[in-house]
Amino acid sequence: MLDFKFILRTLKYRNYRLFFYGQGISLIGTWMQGVAISWMVYRLTHSAFLLGVIGATVQIPTFLFTPFFGVLVDRWNRRRILLVTQILAMTQAFILTILTITGNITIWQIIALSIFLGAVNAFDMPTRQSFVVEMVDRRDDLGNAIALNSLMFNSARLLGPAIAGVIVAIAGEGICFFLNGVSYFAIILALLKMKIEPRKTQGQDSHLLKDLKEGFAYTFGFAPIRNVLLLFALVNLMGVSYSVLMPVFAKEILGGGPHTFGFLISAIGVGALMGAFYVASRKDTHGLKKIIPSAAGIFGIGLVAFSFSRILWLSLLLLMIAGFGLMVQIASSNTALQVLTDDDKRGRVMSFYTMAFMGMVTFGSLLVGGLASRIGTPNTLFISGASCILGALFFARKISSMSKRMV
Repeated sequence: MLDFKFILRTLKYRNYRLFFYGQGISLIGTWMQGVAISWMVYRLTHSAFLLGVIGATVQIPTFLFTPFFGVLVDRWNRRRILLVTQILAMTQAFILTILTITGNITIWQIIALSIFLGAVNAFDMPTRQSFVVEMVDRRDDLGNAIALNSLMFNSARLLGPAIAGVIVAIAGEGICFFLNGVSYFAIILALLKMKIEPRKTQGQDSHLLKDLKEGFAYTFGFAPIRNVLLLFALVNLMGVSYSVLMPVFAKEILGGGPHTFGFLISAIGVGALMGAFYVASRKDTHGLKKIIPSAAGIFGIGLVAFSFSRILWLSLLLLMIAGFGLMVQIASSNTALQVLTDDDKRGRVMSFYTMAFMGMVTFGSLLVGGLASRIGTPNTLFISGASCILGALFFARKISSMSKRMV
C-alpha cells in the first residue's frame, strides 16, 4: 500500500510547495496548448509530415542554444531567469490566442511562434532542473523532489489533454491557448512568493566558451554521466517523438476525433503518473543503474505492441505501459545525473540533459514524420519501439558497471 505522506514528503519545504502547485497549474495549460496545436495543424493541413515539422520547430532552439544557456544558468540567479521565461511563454500563448480567435492563424505563424517558444524553453528547462536543488534543504530528499516533479508533469499530462479534447470539440483551439496564457500567472506568483537563499555562483569574468568546454569535458569525460545521457538521448530520438503521430493514429487508424486523441495522450499520462508514483515511493537511489535500461525496454515493448493495435481500449492499455516505462526512465535518469553532478557544474550538465531530452526530439519529430509519410504510422511506431528495446539491451551492461557513486 502506498504511503502518500512519505511519497509527498518534499512538500514540507515551503519553496518547493509553492513551485509544485504553481508549476502544476501552468503545466495543465501547457498540455492543453500542445494538444490544441497538434490538432489544429492536422485539421489545417492533414499532413503527418507537418506535424513532425511543428514538433521539431519547438525543439530546434533547445538543441542549438541550451549548452550555452547552461553556462549562464550556473552564473545567474535561477529564480529571476524562470520569471522571465514564464512571462515570455505567457506572451506567446496570448499571441496565439488572438491569431486563432480572429481567424488569421496560418501554418507559418504557428511555426514562427513555435520557434519562439522553443528558444524560451531552451533557457527555461535547464534552469528549472537546476533550481530544484535550491528549493530542497536536504540532499536526501532530492530524488523525491525530482520524482514529484515527474508526478506533477504527468498529472498535468493526464488532465490537460482530456480537457483540451473536450474544449477543442466544443469551442475550438483558441480557448485552449487562452487558458494556457492565464495558467502562467500561477507559477509567476509562486516564484515571486519564494524566499531563496543566495547561492555562490561561478565567476562572471570567466569566458563563456571556456566554461562551455569545461562543462562538456566534465559531462562526457565521466562514464556514468555519459552512459546515462547516451541512452536517454537514444530513447528521446527514436521513441518519444511517437507523440507527434497521435493525431494520425487517432483519426486514421482508430477512426476517432479530438476526443480519441485526448484519450490517447491521457493514457500515456496515466501510465507516466504510475511511473512517477513508483519513483517517488523509493527510499533512496539504490538500484538506478538497473532501473534505467529496464524502463527504456518497457517503454519500447509498449510502443511496439501499440503499433499493432486497432482496438481503442487495448491501445489505451498499451500506451499506459509505454508511459510507465518512459516516465521511470526519465525520472531515474534525472535523479542519477543530479546525484552524480557537482553543484558548480549542475547547470551545464542539466543543459546537456535538456538537449538529450528536448533536442533529440527535434530530429526524432522530423524522422518519424518523414517515415510515417512513406511507410505508414504503425510501421514507424514499430521501428521507434524496437530501437528503444535494442538501445536498452546495448546500454544495460555499460550502465550496470557504473561506479559506486551511482548506487
